[in-house]
Amino acid sequence: MQTTIKVERNIPTLRELTLEKMRGAILDLVFQPGDRLIERELCDRLGVSRSIVREVLRHLEAEGLVQNLPHRGPMVAKPTVEETRQIYELRGMLEGMAAKACAELKSPAVAASLNAALRDIRKAYQNSGTNTTILQATTAFYHEMFRAAGKTVAWGIESSLNARINHLRAITTRTPGRDKSGPKALQAVVDAIRDGDPEKAHKACIAHVTEASSLAQQYLMSTAATNGMPAIRAARRQARASG
Repeated sequence: MQTTIKVERNIPTLRELTLEKMRGAILDLVFQPGDRLIERELCDRLGVSRSIVREVLRHLEAEGLVQNLPHRGPMVAKPTVEETRQIYELRGMLEGMAAKACAELKSPAVAASLNAALRDIRKAYQNSGTNTTILQATTAFYHEMFRAAGKTVAWGIESSLNARINHLRAITTRTPGRDKSGPKALQAVVDAIRDGDPEKAHKACIAHVTEASSLAQQYLMSTAATNGMPAIRAARRQARASG
């Protein structure tokens, strides 16, 4: 008789629920890049023990969402402009390759599945007041593109950076007008895939990533220049001032 060692678990643990809440709060910019994460305050806000908070912070540090600085303690990670540039450079290489491979398939079914995923992104922008739904829909879109392209190794690399990518996406999705320009840029990628044009698909993907990179870098430079004021608020104030 073979002994089973399968672990039956359907209910998430308190640690997992806390991790989900904290990750969501960072991605929804409740905690801004550079904000200190004080354990005592987090315990009160989350209603959990200090040991759970510490475990969660260590996990988020491993994901790249939290950094622990000497004499300052844990804080929400604030990528440098150079780190941001490198992350988007990798994204461009990986996603451009996947888009090109999808177009080479000349498959109406692949184009249809990506259009469906893109519709979910548009719905998330329209119906959600938080970043998490938008980020989930966007991740699902790219997962489908890499899956259809058969680029499983490339997706593994991108997935290893997913938390850091989504942290930057959380910043760019709040940029005024991004709810229109983001899906429009992805539609250009899907259209090129539908048309079976590998070079056009690759260029459209690179253009989308380049624009996102520029927005993220502008945010980081603006927050440094405004001494921590969120760049999005500054941009909105400037837009109101200009009429």
